[in-house]
Amino acid sequence: MKYAISNIALPQYKHYTELSELASLGFEGMEIAPSRVWSDTWKGLTAMDIQRYRHDVENAGLEVVGLHSLLFDQPDLALCDSTEKRALLMEYFVHLSGMCRDLGGRTIIWGGGRRRGEMPEDEALTVAVDFFGALADRIECHGTVYCLEPLAAADTDFVNSVRECQAIAHTVNRPGLKVQIDVKAMANNNELDQDTISAVAADLVHVHANEPGFEVLGSSGAVDHHLAGECLRGIGYDRYVSIEQKMIDPDDILGPIRQSYEVLRKAYA
Repeated sequence: MKYAISNIALPQYKHYTELSELASLGFEGMEIAPSRVWSDTWKGLTAMDIQRYRHDVENAGLEVVGLHSLLFDQPDLALCDSTEKRALLMEYFVHLSGMCRDLGGRTIIWGGGRRRGEMPEDEALTVAVDFFGALADRIECHGTVYCLEPLAAADTDFVNSVRECQAIAHTVNRPGLKVQIDVKAMANNNELDQDTISAVAADLVHVHANEPGFEVLGSSGAVDHHLAGECLRGIGYDRYVSIEQKMIDPDDILGPIRQSYEVLRKAYA
């Protein structure tokens, strides 16, 4: 398995100093939350802005894995909303796919912006299948992959389990839509086991290693990372496992990252 970390663990906008230390800790990849890099992630973002950040990441000895935390700065965009809002979401997601391609990444994780609210579940499923089918067709030339991830019931009322994610991906049946697992969510959903991970092995392209509150790995006792690593080894998983951890101590940025890396290294060997 290869090791990455999200830039949400780093200071917003300016984190080159910390970025340059990550490869020496053992990381190979950087997962990018766009709003952690740029104050404007859409209309005002230029090709030069994207290339500059890619250069910074690669100059630090890392590669861009992909994107996540897609809608942090776009709270009005949601899948189960009006037709107009959904059309805007489509345009933004196509834009993010191009951004990911230009950064040298591949995976794009869809987590937020998917509460269905008053929309019936069967209607929401139809909307999701139609939306991601159309999206996958539009981004096929980018070589990127949108990934559906499981989330706990406290985080969304739509598509909680990894099997539900896989069912949508199978219905859409496009190379541009796959599955990622969120270890915290799987533990919360009581599906962190070999049977579940083996069942999605063919569709699994990315993994988030995380904790409740995005704290240091292993700090809560609620997530068995050694079990997660064992299950992934059981399917021969050799792609990225990415730490999804917030910036914990502004006076010691790298200290908590080092702690999490040690857990990552031992559990996901």
